[in-house]
Amino acid sequence: MLASRSADSRRSPALPRSVLRLSRRDLTLLVLLTIAWGLNWPMMKIGVVAFPPLLFRVLGLAGGVLVLYAYMRLRKESVAIARKDWPAVLLLALPNVIIWQIVSVLALRLLPSGRAAILGYTMPIWSVLIGLWLYGERPLPRYWWGIGAAFAGTLLLLSSEFAKLAGSPLGTLLMLVAAASWGWGTHLMRRHLTQVPTIALTIWMLSAAVPVAGLGTILFEASQWRMPTAREWIAILYNVFVALSFCHIVWFKLARQLPPAASGLSVMMIPVVGVFSAMWILGEAPGWQDYAALVLILIALGTVLLGRKPPAPATPEP
Repeated sequence: MLASRSADSRRSPALPRSVLRLSRRDLTLLVLLTIAWGLNWPMMKIGVVAFPPLLFRVLGLAGGVLVLYAYMRLRKESVAIARKDWPAVLLLALPNVIIWQIVSVLALRLLPSGRAAILGYTMPIWSVLIGLWLYGERPLPRYWWGIGAAFAGTLLLLSSEFAKLAGSPLGTLLMLVAAASWGWGTHLMRRHLTQVPTIALTIWMLSAAVPVAGLGTILFEASQWRMPTAREWIAILYNVFVALSFCHIVWFKLARQLPPAASGLSVMMIPVVGVFSAMWILGEAPGWQDYAALVLILIALGTVLLGRKPPAPATPEP
């Protein structure tokens, strides 16, 4: 995530101090952002449990593009992209939006939303592994502890799925593919920077995913098309106006001034909010494996995100 490193972020009681250094307004926005993105997991589950998931994704992405475009027009900012930047934009869109957004919503159809949130936020660990494998980066020693914790948490969830008759190891594997794609996308963002303003870049990356998801829903879901129910409309509108519009506008406003501890804690709290809001909204009852995996993933995220500048996200959240 785009965040500026403060001098205190390298010192050990800097964690609470760097968070408190935010203004009250910025801290409030950061808390709202974390809650809103965490709540999006059960809201998306409401949207896809009985509604075609790719059609749900098309409606959300297209609506988000329109809202963000209107926001840019109100600010009299251009969303135009130079011809030379198009290859980079499309390359960035592939893992960060197209694969992440489409594969994650298919996985969510098969998984409890809290479990999907836990698996989705293995992304920073995949980023470390991809950096080692593709780019020859040398992870810090503490990252290996994080990788081990994330691997143990994932095995717990997979063993739980295989043990249940109604389990969905396919959903778990799809969510891991989505998280790995997001992790790959963070590397591409650092290596293929463009001069395109961040929100304009997001608009075009989201736009690139619309025809792909649209083709998928035409080919595989056309027989299931129908008008959404009231609950499904709520989920779609939440996705459009909150998760894909409000959250990105707020994030881009905060991103360059967030201290590393604040941005890292925000990322770590999103799956926690996802798990507990799913219990409240959907009545999900996580098993001991879910709680243990959540703790392990938080440990893994802490080794990667806290105490250093987190990787740039590139990518819109679900």
